[in-house]
Amino acid sequence: MQQDRAEIIAAQALAWLAANDDLLPVFLGSTGASADDIRAQVGDTDFLGSVLDFLAMDDAWIVAFCDAAGLSYETPILARQALPGGGQVHWT
Repeated sequence: MQQDRAEIIAAQALAWLAANDDLLPVFLGSTGASADDIRAQVGDTDFLGSVLDFLAMDDAWIVAFCDAAGLSYETPILARQALPGGGQVHWT
C-alpha cells in the first residue's frame, strides 16, 4: 500500500472515531489528545498512525470501522505499515 492511500484510510478511521460517541472519549483519554488536537493534527502522518494503532488494540473496533467504511479487515493494518513507524514490530 502506498503512503497516500494509507493516509486516506487513517483519516477515514479518524473521522469514524470522531463520530463514535462511545469510543472517542476512550481514544482521547488514552492518547491525551483533545478535540482541538485532532483537528490540528489530521494531516500529521504520525498522528494518523496513532489512530490506526489505537484501533488495532481491539478486533471489534477494526471490524466496526471496516464494516462502516466498506474495507477488508486487514486494510487498517496494511495502512499502518505504510505510515511512518508502521514497519516496527512490537512484541508486547
